[in-house]
Amino acid sequence: MKKLVLSGLSVAALAFSMNAMAADFVAGKDYTVIANPGKTVAPAGQLEVREFFWYGCPHCFKLEPHMQAWLKQIPKDVYFLRTPAAMNKVWEQGARGYYVSEALGVRKKTHIPLFHAIHEGGQQIFDQASQAKFFARYGVPEQKFNSMFNSFPITAKIAESNKLAQQYQLTGVPAVVVNGKYVVQGEDGKVTQVVNYLLEKERKAK
Repeated sequence: MKKLVLSGLSVAALAFSMNAMAADFVAGKDYTVIANPGKTVAPAGQLEVREFFWYGCPHCFKLEPHMQAWLKQIPKDVYFLRTPAAMNKVWEQGARGYYVSEALGVRKKTHIPLFHAIHEGGQQIFDQASQAKFFARYGVPEQKFNSMFNSFPITAKIAESNKLAQQYQLTGVPAVVVNGKYVVQGEDGKVTQVVNYLLEKERKAK
């Protein structure tokens, strides 16, 4: 009985702590309010969460496990998208590789391994040639990868990524945009806490 009471107190303390933490999330400190909110592509009735990242970014690598954990219990009214940042020439190469992997249907099985190959394996998988070799390990013929890398559909996606990054006034990654209105940055579990807080804020505003 004593253990049960202590357990109940612990849960209550945790709940209080989480509520207190949420109450402390403030604009300009924990998240940025976008001056001119952008249009979202989420289906009607859903809230959009869009993560901007670059595979070579160590902060993005550190954030990824927290995003993966969050995605396992993502609310039903949330529409999640990943957008590879292409704000400079090096990042653009990685973004092109991401979009090719997406177009060829291998993104889900290469996303985490590519992060690990770079940050734990020390592999420099940043340009077209190194990416072609990496994706070949997952059944993508190098010739097919290379033929799509600079294709019009991929270039159009790069333009869209840059347009969104400019619209949201992003200066770096990782950056998680909530419903086109808020930007959350960081590399730890606080990011998803703030995202959840902002999602609830949006629900209440409906």
